Amino acid sequence: MRWDVVAWAALALLLFAAETVAPGAFMLWLGFAAVAVFLAVLVVPGIPLLAQVAAFIVLSFVAIQVYRTKFRKHEPRSDQPALNRRAEQLVGRVVPLEQGIVQGRGRVQIADAYWDVTGPDLPTGTPVRVVAADGMTLKVQEAG
Repeated sequence: MRWDVVAWAALALLLFAAETVAPGAFMLWLGFAAVAVFLAVLVVPGIPLLAQVAAFIVLSFVAIQVYRTKFRKHEPRSDQPALNRRAEQLVGRVVPLEQGIVQGRGRVQIADAYWDVTGPDLPTGTPVRVVAADGMTLKVQEAG
């Protein structure tokens, strides 16, 4: 058997095995691309190596795009969409200003963390409501 046929079959099996070890659907689609190149090389002998590699790259890109557009939208949505976005979890909380807002910038303490805040100028101790999060900065307005 030709070495290129064996190499593409081995690569496909390796990618499928990698998907089972670290699931995430990425290696699966690369494995499908490797299978397609394997079948092409098996059926049409004499395809240059550069063309095989180029076909694998193009098919990998196409396969991943098919996954992203057709299959990924059917994945179940999380019941906690802000789980790893701590700042967004704080929206709606009312806390006193630790450091008054001067020229649009201040600071609050929530639990054991200090957060930079932006909003209208307010004195220290004023209760503010977190209305949005912009990265690690909270946008606040006076609670009332």
